[in-house]
Amino acid sequence: MVSYTEEHNIFRRTFRRFLEKEIQPHLEEWEEKRLVPAWFFTKMGEQGYLAPWIDEKYGGSGVGFEYSGIILNEISKLDVGLGTIICVHSDIVPPYIATYGTEEQKEKWLPGAASGEQVFAVAMTEPNAGSDLQAITSSAVKKGDTYVINGTKTFITNGMNAGITVVAAKTDPKAVPPFKGISLFVVEDGTPGFIKSRKLDKVGLHNNDTAELVFEDCVIPASNIIGEEGKGFFYMMQKLQQERLVVSITAQGAAERMLEETVNYAKSRKAFGVSIGNLQHNLFKLAEMATEVELGRTFLEDLLADHISGKDVVTKVS
Repeated sequence: MVSYTEEHNIFRRTFRRFLEKEIQPHLEEWEEKRLVPAWFFTKMGEQGYLAPWIDEKYGGSGVGFEYSGIILNEISKLDVGLGTIICVHSDIVPPYIATYGTEEQKEKWLPGAASGEQVFAVAMTEPNAGSDLQAITSSAVKKGDTYVINGTKTFITNGMNAGITVVAAKTDPKAVPPFKGISLFVVEDGTPGFIKSRKLDKVGLHNNDTAELVFEDCVIPASNIIGEEGKGFFYMMQKLQQERLVVSITAQGAAERMLEETVNYAKSRKAFGVSIGNLQHNLFKLAEMATEVELGRTFLEDLLADHISGKDVVTKVS
């Protein structure tokens, strides 16, 4: 289990009050517009609630990953769409740059992640490949001191808002096995040939910006490659543990909120002269739900503690 201190508890309470005051009043509007505004990110960044693990010299707070866990849990309790947006922006995309990027890349891009001045997204999924990275067809051809990217990505969280998009593309289409030909690149918003073609409609998570991105002879500096050419797949697999962990934290927060809403409804809804929450069958169901949510919390806290200590939990977190 994570050993939370009083400082952690104060942070949680402070963040919860921030959400109630600054964010909650706008949820209905954002759901209707199907997009969160840019100020949501900068407001979060001003308070140190974005990627707090980033080193202080790059604009972050340099605190432990347990703070990210608190942020994701609390914001997902409020709204799981926002939780998904933040886990991608803060804890899935910037680690690629922080771990595999050059010093110049870290100085250039990480401050924007912490401040919210730049929204982060990752573009892997393709229309005909899904998330099967070996099957992607997007290409990045080196020409002098540039790369030319062509291809289409879909279901990209934060795609419309993003100023920084990490893109997976094939630099060696003949590589055997195919995953050895994949590399990662940073593409900045406004780059010629980079087209945010459309915002996708979804059944739920409407405030969660999900986009289709098109690259048509998109020319980027060769210096925008992350790490080594052909190592993109390995980098993504190495970060898979944290990616699945933060998604799990988001899901747990949503489950806790759903349980709370269900219990409140069961208390207020009357049938046959009593609250339906007092009917024996429903009491059993509520007890089962509460048990499952608590088990999820306990298991997740163990995984988070192991991850923070550097243990390999990729099998458990999967």
